[in-house]
Amino acid sequence: MPSFDIVSEVDKQEVRNAVEQVNKEVSTRFDFKGTDARVDQVDCALTVYAEDEFKLGQVLDILRTKFTKRNIDVRCLEKGPVEKVSGNKVKQLVTVKTGLETGLAKKIVRLIKDSKLKVQASIQGETVRVTGAKRDLLQEAIQLVKKSVNDFPLQYQNFRD
Repeated sequence: MPSFDIVSEVDKQEVRNAVEQVNKEVSTRFDFKGTDARVDQVDCALTVYAEDEFKLGQVLDILRTKFTKRNIDVRCLEKGPVEKVSGNKVKQLVTVKTGLETGLAKKIVRLIKDSKLKVQASIQGETVRVTGAKRDLLQEAIQLVKKSVNDFPLQYQNFRD
């Protein structure tokens, strides 16, 4: 039976490259001279440091720009609260979300079942597997999910006949 998987993945190497580009640009820009503005990466957690909240916003804008240039969807970034470090320095934790959360996966499965298409959707870990009798039905299911879920980056992989 034809099937495909709905996933949400981010290329970790591209994220690392984007963070390195941000740090390089921040170190060479005139408005950041003498400041300790930088982005640290530990796996999928990014910590953005800056002198004040305005410069923190500028570093985040640079980060979003670099992510966009490297074809990483910025909707996968989840910003945490701004924390004061020492003096007037601030930091913010930005998480790169990967994998489908169970709430979103259940929403996708419910959407497909309510659409009355002759396909079956099942949650398998952090992916949603959709199977059907015909390839055209699977393509209709992809179009339905693309129209309905636009607040989170999704990829459609593993398409099999």
